[in-house]
Amino acid sequence: MNITSAEFVKGIRGSDAILSEAVPSVAFIGRSNVGKSSILNALTGKPGMARVGDKPGKTTEINFFLINRTHYFVDLPGYGYSMGERGQREKLRKLIIWYFTSGEVRPYMVVLILESKAGLTKFDEQMIGVLKEQGHPYVIVLNKVDKLSQKELQLRVAKIKEKSGGTVIQTCVPTGKGIRALRDALLGSV
Repeated sequence: MNITSAEFVKGIRGSDAILSEAVPSVAFIGRSNVGKSSILNALTGKPGMARVGDKPGKTTEINFFLINRTHYFVDLPGYGYSMGERGQREKLRKLIIWYFTSGEVRPYMVVLILESKAGLTKFDEQMIGVLKEQGHPYVIVLNKVDKLSQKELQLRVAKIKEKSGGTVIQTCVPTGKGIRALRDALLGSV
């Protein structure tokens, strides 16, 4: 399915009427600096729709984008960024956990984005634990795959699959690698 329209609707920091709408949603989550915003922009074909910053940690709200006027892409703040203020990091961590555990939200898919060089970190493993515990279906996106050799990439993907038990889609935003496959995986089940 192609994306014909994508528009920012609102950002929230807790309970909101948008959560009770009967609109299917796909949630995007990952550590700061893994390329969540770049992937959202590539999926929608709208550069600049999701803010891409020079520094990690730009997203501080849960941002809702209406896709094809039929469902939401939900961009959550990045987690695990160690340079921010401790209080701010803790607020964002609690917001992310609330989103997945409050019972107010049932995304039909969660996209967990990993950076290829870092692979599956402790934070990512904790997030997978939350997603499994809450029964949220998820797919793993290994982004920036151009940063690894083919051999390194094969080993990284095998290790991630072994530890997570999830599907892994490889992407590289500048080359477009994997973007169509990800779009099809997300929109084909709507």
